[in-house]
Amino acid sequence: MTHPIITDLQNRYTAKKYDASKRVPQADLDVVYEAMRLSASSINSQPWKFIVIESDAAKQRMHDTFANKFQFNQPHIKSASHIILFAHNPHYTRADYAKVVDKGIEDGRTKPEEREQAFGGFAFAEINTDETGNTATWTKSQTYLALGNTLHVLARLGIDSTTMEGVDSQLISDIFKDELDGYVCEVALAIGYHHGDEDYNAGLPKSRLSSEAVMTVI
Repeated sequence: MTHPIITDLQNRYTAKKYDASKRVPQADLDVVYEAMRLSASSINSQPWKFIVIESDAAKQRMHDTFANKFQFNQPHIKSASHIILFAHNPHYTRADYAKVVDKGIEDGRTKPEEREQAFGGFAFAEINTDETGNTATWTKSQTYLALGNTLHVLARLGIDSTTMEGVDSQLISDIFKDELDGYVCEVALAIGYHHGDEDYNAGLPKSRLSSEAVMTVI
């Protein structure tokens, strides 16, 4: 199939070695950040925070989170252009959803007099809340929607990336406590440009299961 979207997705892969001399232009970063903000989520809950690690000082802090495990991902922290922490709210409440509802009123999506009815969607959050008020399984799933959207946008922009589930969530929570403010990061994303001579994954052929194996049209 020949289509620009398919070509971009055929060309994207998980970068294994970054060129530390190359940085993503601000104009492209602006597109990526806005695309992240526009990501879809169940009931438009947006139960996430995106912490962008750009400065050398912040990269050093992130580098330090690999003190105990997942050191195979540690080299990306200082060589990639940026690292993005995808964090979710583990205790999403009606008060959190009220911010969404009120923003919808501000944007003209919801009529002020229909504010209370707009909370009907919150039932989806309630059925994914356990007896302790924990919503992490549901909110983490929403965050992965944003991650997938981001990966696609990066592919379209020709920016390389590496999804890192190999991160120490507890150390990240400790070292980035102020920025996360109670949110939890269990996945991070390195972005930048691969090192042409040293990234072995760049030259390998694309490999996916066949359409017949994963898709049924009825």
